[in-house]
Amino acid sequence: MPSDTSILFIGDVVGGLGRRTLLTLLPQLIERHAPTFVVVNAENIAGGLGITPKIADELLANGVDVITLGNHAYRRREILPYLDRQSRIIRPHNYLRSQPGKGITTFERDGIRLGVINLSGNVFLQAGRPLFPEADAAVAELRGKTDYILVDVHAEATSEKVGLGWHLDGRVTAVVGTHTHVPTADARVLPGGTAYITDVGMTGPRGGVIGVKREQAIQSLLTQMPIRFETSEEDPWLMGVLITCSGPLRAASIEQLLMPRPERSSTAR
Repeated sequence: MPSDTSILFIGDVVGGLGRRTLLTLLPQLIERHAPTFVVVNAENIAGGLGITPKIADELLANGVDVITLGNHAYRRREILPYLDRQSRIIRPHNYLRSQPGKGITTFERDGIRLGVINLSGNVFLQAGRPLFPEADAAVAELRGKTDYILVDVHAEATSEKVGLGWHLDGRVTAVVGTHTHVPTADARVLPGGTAYITDVGMTGPRGGVIGVKREQAIQSLLTQMPIRFETSEEDPWLMGVLITCSGPLRAASIEQLLMPRPERSSTAR
């Protein structure tokens, strides 16, 4: 198995600006780092909430191998049948079994097999089933079927994500946290060989409040009244991590990628 296998994971893509930022910068990242696999969390890509089949197809046609989701997975009704027929997009595995889609997939390139598991936290989020036992079950389901396993844990509580990282250390290649949209400074390889970060951050408008126009977010916080949120169009960044692998299920390193979209492209639509 090649020792130069790597996984590029890009965090929560928010709105049209996030999508354009991803599509602008992804070719540069692929050329620079030559990742074996590209995985993107895109649960906020359609107007800030959910994803559509059209957008998913666009990502898959432009260098993205697997799409993960989260608590807004079902926000757009047109995505529901798509989740059942497209194996390269997954929603949290610990949602109810009766709900559309699945939470585990595998993707193969040049004889190398990557397993991807999407999970939801239980603290402050409404996942149908408990996180830790379902994580164990998902890892067991992939045992012997893949060379590497990436886990996207879409969760609010940092303690829950950190705990899952330690729980899975040595059994998966990487545990990457999403959902809170703010990159954390704890990227590292745990003692058992699992790359870990609590949150990779957001691909989208850093000039807002976790993607929302800042004046609307501030008004909501000040008045404690319902506000219709819109995605910001200011200061687009791409945020993610590059994970290099050292052997089956093991990571050698994890590097944060925090990139502003080039100014010359900031007005492109």
